[in-house]
Amino acid sequence: MAAGVGKTYSMLSDAQTMARRGVDVVIGYLEPHGRVETESLATGLEQVTPKMVEHRGVQLKELDIDACVTRHPTLVLVDELAHTNPDGSRHTKRWQDIEELLQVGIDVFTTVNIQHVASLRDVVAQITGVFVQETVPDAFFESANEIELVDLPPEELQQRLEEGKVYQSEKINQALTGFFKRGNLLALRELSLRHVAERVDEQIRAQRDAVRSPEPWHASERILACIAPTPTATKVVRSARRLATGIHADLTVITVSSNRQSSLTIRGAAALTAAFDLAESLGAKTVTLAADDIAAEVVRYARANNFTTILVGKPPRSRFRQAFMGSLVDEIIRLSGSIDVLVVNQTDQNAEPPPTFAMAKRGYEGYIAAFGVNLVSAGI
Repeated sequence: MAAGVGKTYSMLSDAQTMARRGVDVVIGYLEPHGRVETESLATGLEQVTPKMVEHRGVQLKELDIDACVTRHPTLVLVDELAHTNPDGSRHTKRWQDIEELLQVGIDVFTTVNIQHVASLRDVVAQITGVFVQETVPDAFFESANEIELVDLPPEELQQRLEEGKVYQSEKINQALTGFFKRGNLLALRELSLRHVAERVDEQIRAQRDAVRSPEPWHASERILACIAPTPTATKVVRSARRLATGIHADLTVITVSSNRQSSLTIRGAAALTAAFDLAESLGAKTVTLAADDIAAEVVRYARANNFTTILVGKPPRSRFRQAFMGSLVDEIIRLSGSIDVLVVNQTDQNAEPPPTFAMAKRGYEGYIAAFGVNLVSAGI
């Protein structure tokens, strides 16, 4: 989540383990920042002599790509993935140096902070007020075979700062009142945890696809909320968000248009726009699909993306009409298989009371209880 959590130390620890197992490991570039514990952990590992580069009258140590290629170990350690190389270097960025090592068959261990992931730069700037200049493309980051999270509670990181284990003494107060404020660290920590969790979720889906499992794997809760172009769409979104928060689940809001339906009215289009705007403001992903069979498309999308729960609004039809004509909800339930289906009450939309759920399928008593506790603790 930030400098000082122990990334380089962790990388060296893993490298020492690999070396003891007989793997040919060398250090290509190391940035210990004067930390004695980190420097001592490098003992016994062969180091490729860094290349000295003059930059604005200062001699800088940089990764020597050619020396690493000539030595050609099984594994090379290259610290500071987001580093920008001095003018005149072969590549502008260090991640490009690493890309060259990978292309010749050398494995690489490297380190990076969450704020350097390119797609998160604006989010980090909003949180910390610092617009990070050095970034790593998401595609390169995601191409890694393995990502290891090095985590530390904010209080422990601040203590390390105060003890002079992260920056020199003249920078400590500025860091503690600036980038390393507790609120910033909490937000950056959450970003790191979520980013790694998303990676794990992608791996689960890939593995599920590899074994051709027809049903979702309930390793984590994922809620798919279905909305229609009606004034109650925002209520369904709020209900889904409260449920997702209560059970710590990811939330996606979806709508499916059908060619058999008449074109959207102005009021319907406005209702969908308001619901999607609300969903995105609450941190949910939004998806718009088109299909003749709405229920089948909802279930297909849920299965393909490993959703464990589908949440829909109760249809505003009389019991007589539902008995003879059926409903979209009934069809989703029929097709859902092992995916749980929750039906949220959409009546009394102006009052917006806490949601009550009609249980379409069994097995959610514990979740509803947890949701109720969440509402009480939030003062709703």
